[in-house]
Order: sequence, then C-alpha cells, then structure tokens
Amino acid sequence: MANSLLGALDIVACSDPGLVRSQNEDSVMADAGQGLVILADGMGGYNAGEVASKMATTLLSAGLVAALKTTSAHEEDQRTGQPFAVRCLVEQIAVVNSAIYRASESQSQLGGMGTTLVAAIFCDNRMIVAHVGDSRLYRLRAGEFVALTRDHSLLQEQIDSGLISAEDARYAANRNLVTRAVGVDPEVEAEIHVHPVQPGDVYLLCSDGLHDMVDEAEMRRALEMFGTDIERAARYLIQMANDHGGDDNISVIVVRVVRKFPAASGSWAKLWSWLR
Repeated sequence: MANSLLGALDIVACSDPGLVRSQNEDSVMADAGQGLVILADGMGGYNAGEVASKMATTLLSAGLVAALKTTSAHEEDQRTGQPFAVRCLVEQIAVVNSAIYRASESQSQLGGMGTTLVAAIFCDNRMIVAHVGDSRLYRLRAGEFVALTRDHSLLQEQIDSGLISAEDARYAANRNLVTRAVGVDPEVEAEIHVHPVQPGDVYLLCSDGLHDMVDEAEMRRALEMFGTDIERAARYLIQMANDHGGDDNISVIVVRVVRKFPAASGSWAKLWSWLR
C-alpha cells in the first residue's frame, strides 16, 4: 500500500482549542504514506472527551496499520465483495468503541465519555470513509464542494423529516446533539462508503468547531484561494472559525490528491508483499 501511495497525497492536519474552551478535546492523525487520516471530537466532563478522542485516533490508527500489513486495503474481501479496508474499518472501530466504553465504565472520572469519528483510507484510486456522529468529510472537485458524510445528529433527522430547513438549522440550539458516538454504548455502527478519487481532488475532514462557525461557501473559497498550499488553507479555515467566535475546538485535515495511485499488480505486488 505504501509503495503505490508514495508522493500521491499531500496531507495537513491541524487542531486548535478555539477561543472559549479551556482545553482541546479534538484529536487528529494523518499518515500520507499509509493513506490514512482520522479525526475525532471528544465529549464528556473534565478531560474525558480528550481521553476518548485520543484513544480513538491512537487505537484506530494502530489497529488499521497492523491489519493492513496482512492484507492490502484494496483487495476484495471474500465475505463481502468490498475492499478489505471496509472490513478493517468496521472491525477496528468496534474494537475502539469497546475500549472507550470499558474505560468509561471502569473509571468514574471518565464516565459517559465518547467521541465522534471520521476516518478515511486511500487505496487504488479510491477513498473508503467511515464516520460516526457529526464530524464531516467534504470533497472539492472542479469547483464543486460537497459533503460526503451525513451527520448522525438530532438536527439532521429534523432536516430529513422537514421539521426545519438547512438554513435555519445553522442557528438551532440543539445542533450539537449527536445520535451516534463511539464509546457511549457497548456497540456502535459506523457508516462506511467508498468513493472514486481523482488527481486534483481536495478533501476536508473537520469537527463541528469548523462547520458550525464557517459555512460551506466560505470553506470552498478558502480551499480554492490557496490552491496547492493546503497548509495555509487549513490554518486559514481555523482562523475563520476563531474570527466567527471560536466557540468550540476546531480541527481540520486537508488532503490533496497529487496523482493517481493504482494498486500494484502482478510481479510488483508479489515483490512488495515479500518486502513488507
């Protein structure tokens, strides 16, 4: 996997406490060589949210990297017909969920903790995305900026049922109530989708500290304005959220697809497998 991804992805990850919160309960992880990005937004009293989000990024990244050493992410899983990365995400998110839930149950100071999660694995010109909660993943392609995830939140359910408009939802008091989170219950179902990837695509993963404060048109303009300088784009997005009040922790991961990254095949694949 690392061989085909060498130089294919440009990735920047940033996190900021914002202007109101005393601590940062978000956690981000990015590895361009592995084609792996993870963002988590923790919740819980005291420092419990910080513990939950850090457990999510640390345990999930370690579990995925270990699993993908045995089987390439793009290989078809015989049981499901999906890329092996889909099964990895399902299984490893379940492991993380159990670990956070057990820690919450066994340590009173961590009671009730949990975290949102959005993670992506890039392989064979595709991106496999898993998400739980209201952290999001967007794609900018040829001037079109779209959300590839749909919030697991009470507000999204109200929008879907026509009780509130998407515009009014931006100002709703209950916009941070998630209906699904990692570590809150003994089991959790991650929503997983596979998307084709093209050179020139830019992907934005973010916590609600960004998308609650900065609208999608502003996000798109920021990504377009800085072009290939995604580090400046990421920092500008955080600055905009702070300029609009910085009510929450703000985390962003920006991924720019530099070139195609087809899976290795034939003798090269066998050699690479042997070298790993």
